[in-house]
Amino acid sequence: MTPLRLLFSLVLIVSSVSVAQARTVWVDDQLYLPVRSGAGTQYRIIENALPSGTPLEVLETGDNYTRVRTPKGTEGWVASQYLSNEPIAADQLRRVSRQLDETQSELTEARQQLAAVTEERNSLQNAENNLSNRAEDLQTELQRIKNIAADSINLERRNRELREENQKLRNDLEVLTAENERLEASKESDFMLLGAGLVFGGVLLALIIPMLKPTRKTDNWA
Repeated sequence: MTPLRLLFSLVLIVSSVSVAQARTVWVDDQLYLPVRSGAGTQYRIIENALPSGTPLEVLETGDNYTRVRTPKGTEGWVASQYLSNEPIAADQLRRVSRQLDETQSELTEARQQLAAVTEERNSLQNAENNLSNRAEDLQTELQRIKNIAADSINLERRNRELREENQKLRNDLEVLTAENERLEASKESDFMLLGAGLVFGGVLLALIIPMLKPTRKTDNWA
């Protein structure tokens, strides 16, 4: 083998090892997978009982065997047919189940948040309805107060008119009372004058009547 070909082969081997170290494989759906000291069943088992789903770091690949590093740090060879580039179905199921549980937890939390928001919205809506009803009640009360105020103004105006009319009646009553007193005084004066006139007339008649009687002549021949 020429030096150039040897160098080329070494480059290919190093590249293969580098590429192999960059990926991870999993123990396929088998109960146990032994790790041997060499690439063949004739080599001794250096780590036994790798369960299904165990991740192994690839160090080197061969025809039927792959050199790997186990989670314990053991380096050895395992049969390539029992390796998978994807996690086994059980692990995938567990991962999917875990994701499903997380999704369900998120969904439950979202439902709880939705329920809380809905309850808060209903509470705010009830508060808004209460405020609306209160506003209507206050508007009705305000209208009633306005009506009472308007009635009070009307009553005050009517009361003022009645006071003015009462004062006018009092003035008229005072005038009538004064006129009545004047008439009473005038009536007394007329009555006194009439009495005095009657007395004077009586006295006058008493004086006149005797003068009207014929005088009896003295009978000189008697």
